[in-house]
Amino acid sequence: LYHNRWSVELFFKWIKQHLRIKKFWGTSENAVRIQIYCAIITYCLVAVVQHDMKLERSIYEVLQILGISLTDKTHLRDLFDKSNFKNVNILCDSSEPNLFNF
Repeated sequence: LYHNRWSVELFFKWIKQHLRIKKFWGTSENAVRIQIYCAIITYCLVAVVQHDMKLERSIYEVLQILGISLTDKTHLRDLFDKSNFKNVNILCDSSEPNLFNF
């Protein structure tokens, strides 16, 4: 029983570190599962894009760039070739609209 509990703890630690889930919305088991599945699918898709495009950025940086440019209709190849995307921290201070600002 302890081994199973430890596996669950490690799984949620990995989720918090890599999927950036701050809190779970909804109280039902199904709501939590859907949120975890969506985060895992997003993480995997970004990892595939990073691998296929041979980007020399971390998955976290790729997620930040994609999150900031969600409303932009720029092709992915052009998005990551722009010279102003060298430092992702500068993008976070951008005045462009961002869907994740609350």
